[in-house]
Amino acid sequence: MLAEEDAARFRSMYCGLCHTLGNRYGAAARMILNYDFTYLAILLSEGREEADRHRRCIVHPVHPRPYIPANDALALAADESVILTYWQLRDGVADHDWFHGLKYRSLSAVLEPAYRKAAALRPAFDRVVRQQLESLSRLEAQRCASIDEAADAFAKLLEYAADEITAPVRRRVLRQMLYHLGRWIYLVDAADDLKEDAASGNYNPVLLRFELPDGVWTSEARREFAATLDHSIHMLTTAFELWDFGAWTPLLSSTLYTGLFQVGKSVLDGTFQKSAVRKRSKEPS
Repeated sequence: MLAEEDAARFRSMYCGLCHTLGNRYGAAARMILNYDFTYLAILLSEGREEADRHRRCIVHPVHPRPYIPANDALALAADESVILTYWQLRDGVADHDWFHGLKYRSLSAVLEPAYRKAAALRPAFDRVVRQQLESLSRLEAQRCASIDEAADAFAKLLEYAADEITAPVRRRVLRQMLYHLGRWIYLVDAADDLKEDAASGNYNPVLLRFELPDGVWTSEARREFAATLDHSIHMLTTAFELWDFGAWTPLLSSTLYTGLFQVGKSVLDGTFQKSAVRKRSKEPS
């Protein structure tokens, strides 16, 4: 649980990203807004205390809500969020037959004008996203049982989100943080899908690595996997300690030192509520 002050600050960034997406890409782009992209905006921000503005919106038409006004970090997070979401949708099209891929095809068509604009603004990030998702597709086709190879492909994708940061030390810190966060996200999502993927036959490197044909953890596999998740968090927090995140430090500390462990535990316990936006490239048909 975040302290009320930190929760309010997070909501301001969340609303700020929503407005930035709408202003840069139109109302349809707001559909991709989620907490994960808000954390990306927080990490990319410089940690200064921002003075909130207030504004009504479609979701809150009566009472104006505080939001952080557009800045370089929000613009970068918005652009990268559009690119990431578009290629995940296109990956969903490739992974399904015509009928089951219809929703992905429709959503990607709606987002395509925004994607083309974002890709023109961030061509290097667009190229890396495509390359890394292609790497994931190759591993999937090979039924690769290495969780390190599969997680690395997604981690490198997220790592590159910090590449436009100009300060070299800050860029290195953020790249390390985003790499290990990406690795953790990929593995947690794969673990959360164990039973679904076991039933459907979809690719899941955790399922293959630990030889869990029914998607049920053995005690030994669970311990080993939990240690792998903990290692990613340890590497993430080690990088986090190397930089001053200013006003966002308490919120990030709570999330990294407590929140991630709680999510990992709930996934392993089978009590986690799945996010509406998935991170892995393969979804059940």
